[in-house]
Amino acid sequence: MGEVVVVRHGATEWSRSGQHTGATDLPLLPDGEEDGRRLRPVLADRQLAHAFVSPLARARRTAELAGLLDGSVDTRIEPDLVEVDYGGHEGRTTKEISADLGRAWSLWADGTVPGDTPGESLAQVAARVDRVLDRVRPLLDDGDVALVAHGHVLRILTARWLGLGPEAGALFPLATGRYGVLGTEHSWPALTGWNTGCT
Repeated sequence: MGEVVVVRHGATEWSRSGQHTGATDLPLLPDGEEDGRRLRPVLADRQLAHAFVSPLARARRTAELAGLLDGSVDTRIEPDLVEVDYGGHEGRTTKEISADLGRAWSLWADGTVPGDTPGESLAQVAARVDRVLDRVRPLLDDGDVALVAHGHVLRILTARWLGLGPEAGALFPLATGRYGVLGTEHSWPALTGWNTGCT
């Protein structure tokens, strides 16, 4: 059985500044483009049969630079892999949100902003990534499957792979241009590699 390789897109201006980036479609920085190029030999060494890529430009460009859009792998654009909809927290840092609230804020404990511009709940994101995993699992008979997407959505997907609630995504930080591997041990879902960089 193959493994799931989860890949966070390369660096953008907002990932560098710590601003929450959901649907805002930012391009990769030059360093972010280099992140994608560094992923190419790593992914080429795996038995990749399929890939699913978020439709946002930063993920698609990372997938392209990593060699996933050249026809060698069955690659699909997957809308369920878009980043969390942060609602009114879009473009804001955790520090700014916490200052407004007068207390420490965490996506994992507090969720997205309520009120006039609500975002997605963790449960809503979990439902999306559960659909992705339902599509991925049968394909693992063919080999490995790469998922190229965004930090928070991939962290929630990882928690769900492990049978945990979406808030457990807090345990799995994933830096830009890094990847993790979701596999099994004795047929049980396991984290077999995490937050690994490329040289």
